[in-house]
Amino acid sequence: MGIFDFFSKKEARKEILTEEISKTRQSFWSRFSKVIAGKSTVDQSVLDKLEELLISSDVGMATTLKLITAIEHRVAKDKYLNTTELDKILQDEVEKLLHVIPATAAPLPSNGLQVILVVGVNGVGKTTTIGKLAARFIQEGKKVVLGAADTFRAAALEQLTIWGNRVGAVVIGRATHTDPSSVAYEAVQYGMQHGSDVVIIDTAGRLHTKVPLVNELSKIKRTIQKCYSNAPSEVLLILDGTMGQNAFVQAQAFTAAVEVTGIVITKLDGTSKGGVVLGIADQFAIPIKYVGVGEKVEDLTLFDSRQFIASLFQNWQP
Repeated sequence: MGIFDFFSKKEARKEILTEEISKTRQSFWSRFSKVIAGKSTVDQSVLDKLEELLISSDVGMATTLKLITAIEHRVAKDKYLNTTELDKILQDEVEKLLHVIPATAAPLPSNGLQVILVVGVNGVGKTTTIGKLAARFIQEGKKVVLGAADTFRAAALEQLTIWGNRVGAVVIGRATHTDPSSVAYEAVQYGMQHGSDVVIIDTAGRLHTKVPLVNELSKIKRTIQKCYSNAPSEVLLILDGTMGQNAFVQAQAFTAAVEVTGIVITKLDGTSKGGVVLGIADQFAIPIKYVGVGEKVEDLTLFDSRQFIASLFQNWQP
């Protein structure tokens, strides 16, 4: 079986995240059982414990308070609420919370050169995600160019080249400390001249505390627009699902620096705190496009909020 055969396999099973978020599901529901242990109705102590559980699952304070407030209103309205119903009500409120985030299709239109700017700190799986994205597009029959504009990290070009060779994408890069904007410009120009369909540009993974991130990303955007006015078509922010509240901090920094159009959450299979998905989707109102669930080329799954919720609540028995 070839590396691309896995994509159709995952699509065939509708990419439900049941196995990928098993650690989150098992951890949450085992602790949820303790929240309602010995209780027949939902009282303030149950709500307090549920609030602690959601926060410790990295849902985030603001999103947790939204959920708890909604459940409190339901309790007040119904007067009597059995604890065996609490999971269903929680699921209802989570669905309402994420209703503003639509189910996500592939991020690219089918015509014209598409330029994707990829941002995120070092270590979150940015280069790996770029390689997986390239593989998806190539599997769809698209010609892909990778621009190695993270010129401050010595191994960045080498790693991107390995992925390019692996999936069949052209890689444009220059020596360490080359101006990132010039590399991005060259990658877009190459894509235009050679009839490519997609150009994916890697960027330096540093926060504003170390370099003027806003200026650097803005310069890249201005530079590539000199040769292609529609660029970028997409700005993807890569976040590590295992980093919990640090992922919120990173999202705040990058959304302030550049107009992020989509989010990719990596390493979701390796954490018991997948609640970060709920918090990020709610607080930033930016579509989560993909989730990464492993190191293999096929381990990049299209994210659908309804499927995520269904998987999170699947097979739970109070």
